[in-house]
Amino acid sequence: MPKPYEPMSLPLDCIDWAAHANLIGKASVSLGRYDGIMQGIINPNVLLSPLITREAVSSSRIEGTQASVEEVLEYEADPKEEGLFERRDDIHEVLNYRKALYSAESLLKDRPIHINMIRELHRILLANVRGRDKEPGEIRRIQNYIASPGSPIEEATFVPPVPSMVPDALSGWEWYLHSDDKDPLVQLAVLKGQFELIHPFRDGNGRIGRMLIPLILYSKGLISRPAFYLSSYLEKERDNYYNALLGISRDGDWDSWISFFLNAIIEQSQDNCDKAKKILRHYDEMKETIPEITHSQYSISAIDTIFSSPIFNTSMFIEKSGIPRMSAVRLLKEMAQNDIITIIRKGRGRRPTIYAFRTLMDITEDV
Repeated sequence: MPKPYEPMSLPLDCIDWAAHANLIGKASVSLGRYDGIMQGIINPNVLLSPLITREAVSSSRIEGTQASVEEVLEYEADPKEEGLFERRDDIHEVLNYRKALYSAESLLKDRPIHINMIRELHRILLANVRGRDKEPGEIRRIQNYIASPGSPIEEATFVPPVPSMVPDALSGWEWYLHSDDKDPLVQLAVLKGQFELIHPFRDGNGRIGRMLIPLILYSKGLISRPAFYLSSYLEKERDNYYNALLGISRDGDWDSWISFFLNAIIEQSQDNCDKAKKILRHYDEMKETIPEITHSQYSISAIDTIFSSPIFNTSMFIEKSGIPRMSAVRLLKEMAQNDIITIIRKGRGRRPTIYAFRTLMDITEDV
């Protein structure tokens, strides 16, 4: 059986800081450019909503779920849609992830990151989904391991620390989180890697670890709001992601992991910048187009609603926008006639008509 991993004490004394200087500089500049765009967004809760759902989907996919952004949003518009029945469990995992992200942002207003906050996010993540039988919110008291499904511990690719070591390892992790190191981005890389290697929960450690990235960036003052999402890159580079983490546990190779992580920040910063710019540009276009088409005093409310929920039904649109029903129905009809939104399923009986704001979905999904 592989020997259980023994976490190194933090801060690490094995980092080759000089070797990372170039990537540290590039990552800092890229992240600063992204945050500059974020600070210019007047209504981030509206415009970042599609990116938050995309993050929840990407992070969950790394753990094996198959739901797409479109399926998640369509399910919210009509949970009874038969075509989504096979994806229902996966969709609920994604929705829990997104709920935990929103909860984290709210919790950060009252207190800095702490272990009990992380436990609360874990409870939200595993509520009524796969893993609900694995003590959501509780630090593990049994030995777990990572292996192919159904494989014994003797065939594990990674065996986390024994349960008796976990509380002290988490205390050291939390102390390091609230201290300063030579560079905050390298510190974030170490915190992310160490958390996953401690593996403090019986399930959901990877998702919680990825959720912590924007929270730590925000707590270190590197971004102005906890809204930096890395999972799309980590999903795309899944094999390299896991191999870099295994390099720490097998060989003590923190430098390769830090290099991988800094490159991830650089690449994802650019991707996030591109998407944020496209969303902002599209929002400005709609602020000209929709009032011109509809001549409605409710145009901005309609725009904000379709940006925050790009797949929706009539009732959702009325409730979220606050537009009177008759005016809302007229707006939907005029936007559909002018191809701003499309009907992806007409209502029948008690089933609602489902609309999609396809141009925004295309930006979000890299179509």
